[in-house]
Parts: sequence; structure tokens; C-alpha cells
Amino acid sequence: MADPRETPAMQQYARFKQKFPGCILLFRMGDFYEMFDQDAVVVSKAIGLTLTQRSAGVPMAGMPYHQLEVYLRRLIRQGFRVAVADQVQDPKEAKGIVARAVTRVVTPGTLVDDTLLENDAAVTLAALCFTGEGDDSPASLAVVEASTGSLVFADVTHDTIIDELVRRGVSEVLYADTGSSVPVRVKRVLNALSLAGTPRPAWLFRMDDARRALLEHFGVSTLAGFGLRDDDPAIPAAGAVLDYLKQTQTATLDEQSTVAIKLPRATLSHLAPPRRESPADTLTIDAVSLRALEIERTMRSQSPEGSLLGLFLSGPGGCRTAMGKRLLRDWFVRPLRVLSTLQSRQACVAALVNERRLADDLRAQLSEVQDVARIAGRVAVARATPRDLVALGRSLAQLEKLLDTIGATPAFQDAATRLAASRQALSPLASDILARCVDAPPAHLREGGLFRPGFDAPLDEAKELQSNSTQFLARYQEELARDLNIPGLKVGYNKVFGYYIELTAAQARANPAVLTRVQTLKNAERYSTPALRELESKITGAQARAIDRERELFDELCTRALATLPAITNFAGVVAELDALAALADRAVRRSWVRPDLTEDPVLDIHSGRHPVLEELLATEFVPNDATLGDREARLALITGPNMAGKSTYIRQVALITLLAHVGSFVPADRATIGLCDRIFTRIGADDALHAGQSTFMVEMTETANILHHAGPRSLVVLDEIGRGTSTLDGLSLAWAIAEHLAAPNAPRALFATHYHELTSLEERLPGRVRNLHVEVREWPTGDPHAQIVFLHRILPGRTDRSYGIHVARLAGLPLPVVERAREVLASLAVSHSAGPETTCVPDASNVPDAPSNAAVPGASGRRKRPALETTQLPLFTTYLEHPAVDQLRELKIESLTPLQAFDTLRRLKDAADAAESPPST
Repeated sequence: MADPRETPAMQQYARFKQKFPGCILLFRMGDFYEMFDQDAVVVSKAIGLTLTQRSAGVPMAGMPYHQLEVYLRRLIRQGFRVAVADQVQDPKEAKGIVARAVTRVVTPGTLVDDTLLENDAAVTLAALCFTGEGDDSPASLAVVEASTGSLVFADVTHDTIIDELVRRGVSEVLYADTGSSVPVRVKRVLNALSLAGTPRPAWLFRMDDARRALLEHFGVSTLAGFGLRDDDPAIPAAGAVLDYLKQTQTATLDEQSTVAIKLPRATLSHLAPPRRESPADTLTIDAVSLRALEIERTMRSQSPEGSLLGLFLSGPGGCRTAMGKRLLRDWFVRPLRVLSTLQSRQACVAALVNERRLADDLRAQLSEVQDVARIAGRVAVARATPRDLVALGRSLAQLEKLLDTIGATPAFQDAATRLAASRQALSPLASDILARCVDAPPAHLREGGLFRPGFDAPLDEAKELQSNSTQFLARYQEELARDLNIPGLKVGYNKVFGYYIELTAAQARANPAVLTRVQTLKNAERYSTPALRELESKITGAQARAIDRERELFDELCTRALATLPAITNFAGVVAELDALAALADRAVRRSWVRPDLTEDPVLDIHSGRHPVLEELLATEFVPNDATLGDREARLALITGPNMAGKSTYIRQVALITLLAHVGSFVPADRATIGLCDRIFTRIGADDALHAGQSTFMVEMTETANILHHAGPRSLVVLDEIGRGTSTLDGLSLAWAIAEHLAAPNAPRALFATHYHELTSLEERLPGRVRNLHVEVREWPTGDPHAQIVFLHRILPGRTDRSYGIHVARLAGLPLPVVERAREVLASLAVSHSAGPETTCVPDASNVPDAPSNAAVPGASGRRKRPALETTQLPLFTTYLEHPAVDQLRELKIESLTPLQAFDTLRRLKDAADAAESPPST
């Protein structure tokens, strides 16, 4: 029996597999895309396809061709790279094996097709190139968005690689293949991002080869114009990215094909010249803070709904274009700290806030603009569809209207100038596309139907023949019958002989000379003529000619679009900015946000600030609060108060208002002065990293260490309950030391929410550097252990005087017997807390860095007698209650005791202490 793998089709399959290692190969066979061998086994398990056999020992799985995009999405989500091998020849015309070509390679980082992309999220590919030999060496990144052509360089350190990849939304990482295993430093990055990296031949990362590839692609003799030195460390990464794009976006015909097939040619001409972005221009937010502040998505649902960015992406006031959504996302994850640029954005937002007619007209016009940036990308890689072309024409037609709308507004002069620069190239293209193409274009050109009648004579003739063939034949039959004087003459058709002229036996006796016999029947003869054969050729080929002609006309318009790609890219960029600014303005109007004053000074002064997301949910019920930090005020605010009172909301709110100011947005406050920041750090919430062998407390300490090492005078730090993951004394000690560090000279602006109320004594120890804040709480009746409490959510100066832990537990729904038992145990504890700061157990003042010589040292005079507490609710500050054993110990005259008496006395004191420590019986 012949080996099924030796058939011509399977040999062709094997050649493609060898050409595209590491890819799942979808091999078109008739109406299905098939997979074989290990590909079939792996994919069937991953996405639930039925596993069969092509023949004994050859596993096979497949999918209907018309559901390709559905299955591609599922495969990409699983992290697979997929090569699609299509039939590029009509099987009816094939002599032997059907010609096939890999028409595209789809990978997680190189998506360009609209059906595989999300409108509001960029899909990017990064190449990672380390510039040293050590595991902690720095690296260079080249990040490309294949769908729009954006190409950016970034220099990163060992500590910032992961944060930069997260901010860039990277879905796939290329790295140099140096052997059989993934390098340790690459594996660390891939594990942190949960990505399967793509190894590439190491020679692609060689400096000389990469430089040569870049020079050739961009048609330049030097890279200096892009801000790159000849030995720039980013060049190898860029070269690897360029090679990968060429491989994935260029169709590849079977190397043994003998058929001349014209394949679509991807030019990658949409790839923008590379640019290096300076970290000095941006406010850095690490991956931990992006997650903790829920900037892109919520921690609970991992959805944009409920996040800060979600406020601007959807709904009546959201962005109107996909380009605007993606740009706004970039502004939020990579905010600016360039004062002039931020003030320009503020001026645009202010103009739209103050001139609502302008804003309404602008948003109406933006609603008519499609995703021009990605359409241009698909044109460049020969993946554009008829609908893409028409959408491009309609979108470009809005250029004139946009110019008329914003041209007279001073704040938008830069945008108007950039639009005007593209007018000459884009307006004729838009007019021609709309004049030639139908209003409702087909999804593809397989059956034609894109172009209007009347502007192309060959296409009109083919379509007329295709749609009016019956009329043409009837007219020919009538003319021939009249010319031959044979009234009963008929013109017919069959699949064997095609079109024919049929005469009865009696009519055939005349045998006109113009007729050529093609078939003899029992009672009739069938003939043909040169004119009928010509007409038959026109009719039967009309559909194919019409489709071919439509393809030619489509390619012609795409070629014109390619020639104007820089202008299209410029138009797309301006539209994205206008859309993002309009969304910011709409939010400001809807919620009465104000324009913040921006300054280079490290200050923070917010009056009646509100949480931007919770404000949307609670509206007027949200309680606003002030926040003041800076050179003339304390730079560290310690916030105390019970759980659920609003401490975490407050510190997040301050961070989000600061971030909004660095986007160029108005902010939710009555007024605000924001000093530009270089970084925002957060340590919020409890999390672990079990995959890395890290407990919740270890993760907390690691993140805090990162903050203390990198936060500078221009940073903003937000900390929530540091030290809670270990023993009370260890946690308090760490929290104390961290607070002191953040209160040192030249420290960052910081907000520290804590349940370690002992820390509040730092306000007296470090006057002018630390400020106490607390959350206001009301209870009634006052002093009653069963009192009801209300959280007023007001942040006020001073320290908290109660903890309310049992009250919060009751509000949380703990069973009442558990709550009552907690009260009993609480009442029996020997160590409690007193409300007076003079009773706090704190470190010696001599150990506090830079503490004033006259600083009060609460509790330094030693322990003093305290009356027993009369309430079952714990006060906040540590003190020591009287105990009979302590009284007896004080009265002892140890110098007069015999050893036996001393032993007996010690035993009695121990028994008394043990009895006091035992909780009351149930």
C-alpha cells in the first residue's frame, strides 16, 4: 500500500511545513482547510476540533473554508502562529496538483485583517535585543504595529523591560535563537507577560545585516535622519522586526509550482520611519500601577467597562473612531510631562467645552470616518477589501468638512495646517473612489459588484453580456431566421457543444452555406456559425472578464492609495487626535470638570476632588475631598480610618486626577494645581505570584522595594496598608521605616493609607514633613458598644480615634453570634489601645532620621498605670492594663526571699498570668 504522505498533495503540504516552521499550517483542500499529523492533534485539543484520519496513521482535522476567520481568532487567542495555504488555481484548470500558495502568516503580533482585530486596542510586535551578556543587562526594543505601520524604538533596563512591553500592548516577542532552550533573561520576560516568544535566527540580529535591511527598505543612505547612529543598539531589533513582517505579510507560492500565478504583492510601504521616544517626555506608570489604578480594565472583570479609560471609549460621550480610542489608550498608559504640549491639549479641550456647537459639528463629522490607519495598512500589504476601499473614500471625503469646522478656532490651528497639507493628495482620490464604487460594496471581489456602470466601457460590455445574454441570443436568432428565411430556426445550448442552431430535417435539406454542422439528431440537425461562436465566447467569458476587469480597476485605485500613504497616515493621525480631545471635552462638560493649573514645581493642590469613575456611578452622592502635598506642605500624608470608610478610594482618586492632568484632560475637582510628575507608583491590594514562588507579602515587599529605589522628588507614591501580610510587630516596624524614608528630604509626594495608627506620631516627630489625615465617622448612641456607625467619607486633618473593626464586620454580614463572641474576646484581651498619643509605643526619637532635637517622644518616660478600658471597642494606641500579678511583682522584696520562697512566688505569678490570658469560656 502506498504511503499516504507520498501523494503529490501531501508532498506539497510537507514543503510548506518546512518553509514555515513553528506554524500551524491550514491547507486548503476543496471546501475545507485541513491540518495533518501533529498540527491536527495539537489544534484539535486546543480549540475542540474533531480529530480524524486521512488514512491509517495520518491524523487529520479540518474546518469549513467559510469559517476560516472564526477559527483563526480562536487559534490566535491560544497563542498559535498560523500559515494559510490557499488554492490559487481553479481545480478545473489544474493539470495534476492544484497550485497553492501560503497567502498569509497570521501571528499574535502581526494581525492586519479587520476580522481579527479589536477596534480600541493596538496589536503590536516587539523584537528584544540585549546589549550585554549578563542576565540583568539592558536591552533595546523595536515595537511595530503591523496594522498601522507605527515603528518605535525604546531603550530599557532589566527592571523596566516588562513595564514597557505592557504599556505598548505587545502580543508577541521576537528574540535571537541561541540554542535549544530559551535564554533565562528572555524566559523571565515571557513568563511575566504570559507570552510564547518567537525565536528567530541569530544572524537576523546582526548589526550589519539589520542596518542594510533598514537602509534598503526605507530607501536611504544613512539612518542618521531617523536619529540613529550607525552602531545604535536598536538597529538589530528593528532589522529582525522588518524581516519578520516581510515573511508574514508576503504570499509564498509552492516552489515546485509550474503554473504562472500572479500573487498579491505586499509592499510594507505603510511602515513609518522609526522614531525613538525619550522617557524624559513621559510620566512613567509601571505595569503594577496600571493594574492597581484600573486604568485600562478592572481587576475583577478584566473589562474596560468600569475602568478610567472606559469612561472615554463608549457611550454618548465616547470616542467616535477606532483611531481615537487607540490614541487615547496610548495617552493614558504613557502620559506626557511636556508642559507646552499638555497646555496645547488643554486649550483644545477648553475650546470644545466652551463652544458646544463646534464640538457637536466635529463629533458628527468624526462619526463618518472609518479606521483609515488600518485600512491604509491593509492596502500596503495587499489585504484590502472592496469595503475597505469605499470606507477609505468616505472617510477622506470628510477632510474638507473637518477643515471648515476647526479652521477658524485658534486652538486647532496646528491640526488645521496638517489637514490642509494632505488636501491636494487626498481629495481627488476620495472623489474618484466615491464616483466609481457603489454605495453598498460586496465583502470581496469573487463575484464582482463593486463598480458603478457608466465609467468603464469594457466592464459595462461584460456586465451587459452577463446580465442580458438571453436577449442577445433572441436577437441573433431573429436576425438569422430572417436572413436565411427559415422561420422555425432555434438557438439553444448544452454543456457538450455549447450554443448551437437547430433545424428540422426538412429545413436542413436546404443546408445554407453559412452553417457548419456540429451534431446530427434523429429528426434534426445542429449547426454553428462564426458569429455564434464569437457571441458564445463573449457570453460564457463575460463573468470572468467582468471580475478580472473589476480586479484591475480595484488594483488601480489601491495603487493610487499607496502613492498617497503618507498623506493618509497624516490624516489618520489628525483625526485620532481630534477624536481623543473631543472625548475629553465631552466628559468635562458632562461632569463639570475643570482645567487644572500645571506647573513644574513638585506640588499637588486639589480642592473638592472626586474619583472620576465612582463619580459616574454615584453622581451627586459622591463626597468630594481636598488633597494638598508639596514643598510648602508636608510631602507625606498618612491616612487612617476603618475599612470601607474611603481611604483607598481617596488615594486612588488623587493618583487618577494627577494622571488625567498629564493626559491634557480637565479633572474632576473644583480647582486643582498639579505639579508635573516623572512617575506614579502604587502599592495597592493583595496579590501573590505563586508561579514565581512569591507569597502575598513577598510581592508586597518587592513592589515596595521598587518604589523606594526609584521614586524621586517629582514622583507621586500611593501606598495602601503596607505591612499587613506579616506579624503585627514586623508589619508595623516595616511600615514605620518606609514612612520615615518617604518623609526624608527630597522625598516624593506620597499618600500612605494605614491601619497602623502608631505611625501618626510621625507628624510630631517630623513636623512639616508628615501630615495626618483621617476619614470622618459618626456613631450613635456614642459610647454604646452596639452603636450604629455611618462613614461620612470626608477626609479631615488629624488622626483617627477608633478602629471600628467589629462594626465593619457586622456591616459585612458576619453572623451575629460570631460578632458577639468577638466582642467578648476583645473585652478579655490584656493588651489594648489607648486614644491618647502620649501612650503610643514608638521607636526612640534618636533613631528617627533627621528628627528635631526637641521632638516629643510619646511613651519615652516608660509605662504608666492605666485604668481598665470600659468599652469593648478598641482604642487605637498601644497601652498596658493593670494586672494583680504586676502589683504583686512590684511589692516583692527580692533581697529577703530564700531560693525556695522565690521559686514558690514565681510559680504563683505564672499561674495568675496564665489564668488572665485564657479567653472567657463559651
